Amino acid sequence: MRDTAAPALKIERLTREAFAPFGDVIELAGARHFAINGGTTERFHDLATVDLGPEGGRTLVNVFRGQPRQLPYEVKMLERHPLGSQAFIPLKTTPYLVVVAPAGELDVRRIRAFVSDGWQGVNYARGVWHHPLLALHEVSDFIVVDRGGDGHNCDELDLPSTYWLTQAELGAAQGRPKAA
Repeated sequence: MRDTAAPALKIERLTREAFAPFGDVIELAGARHFAINGGTTERFHDLATVDLGPEGGRTLVNVFRGQPRQLPYEVKMLERHPLGSQAFIPLKTTPYLVVVAPAGELDVRRIRAFVSDGWQGVNYARGVWHHPLLALHEVSDFIVVDRGGDGHNCDELDLPSTYWLTQAELGAAQGRPKAA
């Protein structure tokens, strides 16, 4: 049950411009593209910057299978990867939620929430605070590209207060009016 005294995070549509302080939106719309392989394939080029950090490391390609979260959902913690970026590319067109805060010392006043159109991926820049995978509606698989190698690359932090992701905010972000 949702504690109505705790704030609900406004959920925004995921766009390149809105998400730019946190990394890259991985989508085909507006991407640089050109024909390759004798014109039989269209290449959508350089969709995200894979950052392995100044310490180096290697690129990992993984599949994460996210269990669907039910709304209202309680956001109690965030994590970050200080040594490299982390990209999530959905393998279905099911919308999912993204909760982020800028890199550096966590400023809870700057936490933002986004909803993907289902086709969009995200690439969290090195050090950006984010919530673990927030699949909606059904089990969802994602290709995840991140850094492997030596060094501690995952910091988790419990938030000083709870924030909520609500169906009303999700509906508003998706263009449906909030219920009265």
